[in-house]
Amino acid sequence: MATTSDIRNGLCIRYNHDIYKIIEFLHVKPGKGPAFVRTKMKSVTSGKVLDNTFSAGHKIEDVRVETHKFQFLYQDGEFYHFMNQEDYTQIRLLEAALDRADLMKEGEVVTVLINTEDNLPLSVEMPASVVLEVTHTEPGVKGNTATNATKPATVETGAEVNVPLFINEGDKIKIETDKGTYKERVKE
Repeated sequence: MATTSDIRNGLCIRYNHDIYKIIEFLHVKPGKGPAFVRTKMKSVTSGKVLDNTFSAGHKIEDVRVETHKFQFLYQDGEFYHFMNQEDYTQIRLLEAALDRADLMKEGEVVTVLINTEDNLPLSVEMPASVVLEVTHTEPGVKGNTATNATKPATVETGAEVNVPLFINEGDKIKIETDKGTYKERVKE
């Protein structure tokens, strides 16, 4: 049993007969009244995001998890197939268990959280950023670079990302996976 002081990003807890992963949290100590912890949690089974407030000192039931490196192999309908990089066993997960499935290309190495009680995979954590190639975007208008103007671009996984006007088809760009936003152009 843990308390609200143990809450951190990535912590898996049992709440309302489901397992949730903490996405964001904020400890709040108002000038008047008791302290509390404001959290944003994502269900690892359904993918539903829930905002919840715990009073300070509230007991929470944490779930022990192990992390393993898996390589993304392929997508088959709503299932995503992964291979463990240590023992080469394969697992398949529903799209709801993945945070940003649209930014994952074949061969990508991800971290899979596995429940130690029943050895079932809970969720997939993407790397902080991924490098993808732009497959389609409109050409930038010359002379329109004084402002921070952006345009939509489709990357090799099919995801759409807003990019600066100087990005062209064939460019490789770095994308932050937690927000799905453009970070920088990558030179080979």
